[in-house]
Amino acid sequence: MKLLLVTDAWHPQVNGVVTTLVELLSYVKKTGHEVEIIDPSLFKTRPCPGYAGIDLAIRPKKQVFKIMQASNADCIHIATEGPLGWAARAYCIKNKLAFTTAFHTKFPEILKAAVALPVWLGYIVFRHFHSASSGVMVPTVDVYQHLEKLRFKNLRSWTHGVDTNLFQYQSKAFIDPMLGEQTQPVSLFVGRISYEKNIDAFLKMDLPGSKVVVGVGPLENSLKAQYPNVKWLGILNRPQLAKIYASADVLVFPSKADTFGLVMLEAMACGTPVAAYPVDGPLAVLGDDLSKVQGGVMDLDLKVAWIKALKISRWNARQHAERFSWDKAGQQFIDFLVPAKTPKQLEVSKALDLSQV
Repeated sequence: MKLLLVTDAWHPQVNGVVTTLVELLSYVKKTGHEVEIIDPSLFKTRPCPGYAGIDLAIRPKKQVFKIMQASNADCIHIATEGPLGWAARAYCIKNKLAFTTAFHTKFPEILKAAVALPVWLGYIVFRHFHSASSGVMVPTVDVYQHLEKLRFKNLRSWTHGVDTNLFQYQSKAFIDPMLGEQTQPVSLFVGRISYEKNIDAFLKMDLPGSKVVVGVGPLENSLKAQYPNVKWLGILNRPQLAKIYASADVLVFPSKADTFGLVMLEAMACGTPVAAYPVDGPLAVLGDDLSKVQGGVMDLDLKVAWIKALKISRWNARQHAERFSWDKAGQQFIDFLVPAKTPKQLEVSKALDLSQV
């Protein structure tokens, strides 16, 4: 099988969507399939309005059409709803090709925070985008049910995983030299420093010890000035990030907009418990039984969640992370793919190929 992946999110961007796609494609290749990627590096780009650090392709339709025609892929997956995603969707519809999509991010909520676009209007646009998809992969049950209520069709319940070899278990938090001198307990935030991550809820919390932030984003400069006592580490590579997870006592996940939240799995794999709100992403990662202590704690009061999370054993957090496998997520992904061409279209293509021999 040859898979054509179309994505507006790719290196050098650092986010959960890119991490997910990298892991999925690693599995797809490992199982013997071929992969071709259409990503922003192939086009002229400009920064996404209100979202510095994410570059979007400028008028990519003509070039996308050319690449897709030459690709002749067996399966097509459109991962994002950006300019490349819309161009690929248009090509598929024009040529009567089937494709799958994924709902990685609650962009209607992000667009409301960034440019004041009403959420209801954002979901109308996104429902239209996914309406032609033969399978919309959704990473959590709650988001699945939310989209179902909004009349999205062809939804497929999906999951994500974590690399437990890279994010290794540490039985006791230690202070990595990258952090310098920090007072314990160390509370950590990992993610884009942007509107939808609700990072203010973390920074405003009155907590003992130290606070550390890993990530960059449009709110970075203003928040650095506002919270000079926080340790700001910017972007780290994956091995460095694993060391910082292992240095923390609690990962605080204040976002209410994430559809999943890979950073929670990565932290727990290192033995660091999680404090979060009981919303879509954490409910999928930590479980929906709020009375059961697992790898983290959810509470409507984030400080209460932090206090309880601090008491969770690091081994308990690690065991919880081990329930999630990229191999399982990768196989689900492959199973959800659909043939781009109908049997009749394949017959025509073979006939054309033979006529040119």
